[in-house]
Amino acid sequence: MTDQEQPIRLLIVDDHPIVRDGLRAVFESEDAFEVAGQATDGAEGVDRAVALEVDVVLMDLRMPKMGGVEAIRTLRERAPEVRVLVLTTFDSDEDVLPAVEAGATGYLLKDAPRDELVRAVHAAYRGEAVLAPSVAQKLIGRVRTPAVPPEQQLTERELKVLALVAAGTTNREAAKRLFISEATVKTHLLHAYAKLGVRDRAAAVAEAYKRGLLG
Repeated sequence: MTDQEQPIRLLIVDDHPIVRDGLRAVFESEDAFEVAGQATDGAEGVDRAVALEVDVVLMDLRMPKMGGVEAIRTLRERAPEVRVLVLTTFDSDEDVLPAVEAGATGYLLKDAPRDELVRAVHAAYRGEAVLAPSVAQKLIGRVRTPAVPPEQQLTERELKVLALVAAGTTNREAAKRLFISEATVKTHLLHAYAKLGVRDRAAAVAEAYKRGLLG
């Protein structure tokens, strides 16, 4: 048993049975924890976290019905005292930033060593931020990188055209896929070039990857 008298009550939220079983095995072997329950999606996770009065939720992000980010946001409203430790395989900007902004106490990857995972749950229980190194690096990078003004942000259509270009698609093929004219594709590319500060397709793709716009 650790400093607290009562074991830390955990809820495991993940849509993969093998992951839930593995995590349950890890924490049930530790006296400091009690696995109060499991859930297979975010909505069920929120309901069970509230009903079971758990201390810490181990939350996956990409799940059916309700994903982790929405679940974290909802849980913050319904039970703000519950700590949420994200445990996922994804560390891209589109996963990390929304989860942290939604109120996650920590963010770990599923390949984290057992000891690191146990320490992370203890820290999350105490309200301490716990971040995988790659996640911390992304957040630091976001703080250091000034926000892009709205007029310089690529539109959804410009990003789609750029993604097709990155995949080696010609303007004609891109036009067919997006059901627009070839001239419109060229216009989107020119706008993208201007916003990215480049002059050609290759440079646009490289800059888009550098900024994390293309996965």
